[in-house]
Amino acid sequence: MADLYPVDPMLAKDAHVNRADYEALYQQSLEQPEAFWSKVAQRLEWFKVPTRIKDVSYRLEDFHIRWFEDGELNASVNCLDRHLTLRGDKTALLFEPDAPDTSSYRMTYRELYERVCQLGNTLRHLGIEKGDRVTIYLPMIPDAVVAMLACARIGAIHCVVFGGFAANSIADRVIDCGSKLIITADEGLRGGRKIPLKANVDAALKITGTQSVETVLVVRHTGGTVNMHPPRDRWFHNVVDIQPTECAPERMNAEDPLFILYTSGSTGKPKGVLHTTGGYLVYTSYTHEAVFNLHEDDVYWCTADIGWITGHSYIVYGPLANGTTVLLFEGVLHYPTVSRVWEVIDKHHVTLFYTAPTAIRALMREGEMPVKQTSRQSLRLLGSVGEPINPEAWHWYYNVVGNGRCPIVDTWWQTETGGILITPLVGAIDLKPGSVTLPFFGVRPALVNANGHILDGAAAGNLVLLDSWPGQMRTVYGDHQRFIDTYFRTYPNTYFTGDGCRRDANGYYWITGRVDDVINVSGHRIGTAEVESTLVAHPKVAEAAVVGFPHEIKGQGIYAYVTLIAGEAPSEALRKELITWVRKDIGAIATPDHVQWAPSLPKTRSGKIMRRILRKIAENAPDQLGDTSTLADPSVVDLLVNERLKH
Repeated sequence: MADLYPVDPMLAKDAHVNRADYEALYQQSLEQPEAFWSKVAQRLEWFKVPTRIKDVSYRLEDFHIRWFEDGELNASVNCLDRHLTLRGDKTALLFEPDAPDTSSYRMTYRELYERVCQLGNTLRHLGIEKGDRVTIYLPMIPDAVVAMLACARIGAIHCVVFGGFAANSIADRVIDCGSKLIITADEGLRGGRKIPLKANVDAALKITGTQSVETVLVVRHTGGTVNMHPPRDRWFHNVVDIQPTECAPERMNAEDPLFILYTSGSTGKPKGVLHTTGGYLVYTSYTHEAVFNLHEDDVYWCTADIGWITGHSYIVYGPLANGTTVLLFEGVLHYPTVSRVWEVIDKHHVTLFYTAPTAIRALMREGEMPVKQTSRQSLRLLGSVGEPINPEAWHWYYNVVGNGRCPIVDTWWQTETGGILITPLVGAIDLKPGSVTLPFFGVRPALVNANGHILDGAAAGNLVLLDSWPGQMRTVYGDHQRFIDTYFRTYPNTYFTGDGCRRDANGYYWITGRVDDVINVSGHRIGTAEVESTLVAHPKVAEAAVVGFPHEIKGQGIYAYVTLIAGEAPSEALRKELITWVRKDIGAIATPDHVQWAPSLPKTRSGKIMRRILRKIAENAPDQLGDTSTLADPSVVDLLVNERLKH
């Protein structure tokens, strides 16, 4: 199989950016960032055009990040109003329900605009003002997009919670951001299963500290029976349908918050990543157009959930700001059959497809036949996001799904970065399977060793970014010090990504995975500390340590070592109970794949758990444990290795 896939000359002729453009624009974006980003910002509609483009310092004594700071705009105006004249009747959202025998439907830009205005008026009527926080806990349905854009329209800050999270996770986020209103649904549907969204919200709001919530709006989605608690709870349609279809947009400063999105950190408490209006929208719309080589007639499908950053940036804000037709899929890619994903592509003539390596590997396991039974002739570009893609999966995606004719954009970015940072541009950059290739405009990556020394040429180390870009997060909500300590203290004057990376002789970047205590499960970040605290909260557990291990489908799986309290004996029933305990507390995404009983854990004399050793045991690599001389009791390791080998 080829190691290099050169740019197709026909594609280069038609692309937004060719190789010469890339070199010149990249150089300009580094040398003259103000001029470069000032021009890019013209792609948006501003109430007040910015003149102060970039004001950034990564120095700890004078830390600040500001982009377009004197500009004024509204995100929903840019995603809706400005398209009405030319694209009012164009399809904005194509909704494909969970079950294939349920009718799909479309919403035009005008219909979406009117619905957003109705909800915006409703929120104002319910007392929501600029700067108030609104929690959105919805399935992948058009009302989720409506809710986000309605918040943006009136200047409220939305906090979307992934529909797979349980009550405790909802409560944590509501408490942290002081949410005044929640928008949810009776139930969600996923792979034929019903998800009790309203019941989860009810359970969350019984938890101490959630009393900031005054109103819960409930979308009637499945028609399932739910408990309503008036006057707090109201049916969404009853209050929204009666509102006018015009709603004056709030004038937002470019640096005003647009949303908070929680991501796992290494300390256990989820971090509220705060993104602002101007820089984020400039960056997501620009990257979406350039990376996907966007055409006016494209039908674009990103399979992420709106509860993750990929859903925010590349289902909602980037694509809609660009006037794109977006496919919104409620279900799972292999339900009811493993051909479903390819059938949906054919049904809606999808041209751009953006998914995660986890999904690709799972579909690859089913063989070529389910793919070959469909045409997929509409596809012209494939994308990968969320975690590194192994070359085998890349080749399968390219040759089987794309019939060897669709370039793959393997994109690297994070919740914190707002948008894509390292990526191929299909008309400009040759592809190497498994490599995210080269930096996007304005992005200055570097590799550093453990001491923070910058490594030149072909090297491997910690990935850092030497300068800011407009889509960068501005703070951790309510904890600015944590923002600085997490991202800027490790290596002074740089942004520390938490990812390991190598750069080859051609300057191509290859992401090697997390270097902190965060596990990447199916492209979703799970903090090990969060899972550990949940396990330790079980009355029979004395201590727990959680690490990641290689998983052939999910990329990384969750491996938990558990020490029980004195007098408690391990059993298969207790193992299952602990797995359910984590699932209920955090959500299905954090379910441990393995629970191994540990009489005790390997610790240094100062009491620090040696996770490096636990990782190697979980990986079944006892010959790679390295130096164990600092352990207080090295015999613990032998016990754990022997127990692991039994499985």
